[in-house]
Amino acid sequence: MTDTIEARCEAKGLRMTEQRRVIAQVLESSSDHPDVEELYARATARDPRISIATVYRTVKLFEESGIIDRLEFGDGRARYEDAERDHHDHLIDMNSGEVIEFVDPEIEALQEKIAEKLGYRLKGHKLELYGVPIKKR
Repeated sequence: MTDTIEARCEAKGLRMTEQRRVIAQVLESSSDHPDVEELYARATARDPRISIATVYRTVKLFEESGIIDRLEFGDGRARYEDAERDHHDHLIDMNSGEVIEFVDPEIEALQEKIAEKLGYRLKGHKLELYGVPIKKR
């Protein structure tokens, strides 16, 4: 993995304006799954000259270049994360919209086993679980 989103953009030959660099840095520092509005708020906190249109265009360019992944969790908002983050799955809290990342070796092994049973070698997968918190007594 190339160190940063910015470095991967440059390696792919993308022209990196100062505003694109800020957006790349915001994405790089995000530990959550921001949508365009959240990226815009964070980017303008660093550089107030960035427009929402610039954020939309930059996100589209980064997505088309394979730099970031677009995630849709059924709430009508496209969210984004670094395409080269370590593999993980998502649990979405249907009440709050919180997205919880997790890795479970048993699930990973089961998916491999299922693919093999069906005559395939698994090359990748995406798992999204949707739930509501269990009420505690």
